[in-house]
Formats: sequence, structure tokens, C-alpha cells
Amino acid sequence: MSFFLNNAANQSVNMQNMAMAEQELEMVSDLFNRIVSSCHSKCIPKTYIEGDLNKGEAVCIDRCVAKFFEVNKSVGTKLQQMSGAGLPM
Repeated sequence: MSFFLNNAANQSVNMQNMAMAEQELEMVSDLFNRIVSSCHSKCIPKTYIEGDLNKGEAVCIDRCVAKFFEVNKSVGTKLQQMSGAGLPM
């Protein structure tokens, strides 16, 4: 049995997987950039005093990221509930 017997079918599946992987990468990159932008502006002053984050800035960043994910999860759950109930979004 040849490995290349169903090459066209395999290539179609691989192209679909690649497209899905690219879309997921874009979504993760967008999420990361929104977190960085939001938490940086909230937690780090415009003028840098030290090269590294101080304890207060690090704690602020940790809390900000945790809240961002918590809100993101809550919104996603609510949207799923609304779409499942047939409500307009």
C-alpha cells in the first residue's frame, strides 16, 4: 500500500489544519497584545525608574492578567448561553 495513495485527501485535511492553526495563532496573539496593552498602561508608570519590575508592579500585573482572563471567561460563557438560547448578541 502506497503512502501517497490518498495524497489529495491528506493535502486537503492538512490545508484545513493549517488554516485553523493560523487562525488560532492570530487569536492568541491578539489576546496577548490586548493583555499587554491593558495591564502595562494600568500597572507600569510612564517613566521607568528601574530596569526590572518592582514588587508592586509585579503584583499589579499578576492581578490584572488574572482579572483579564476571568472577565474573558465570563463573557465567553455568557455569549455561549445567549447563542444557545437563541438570543440576539
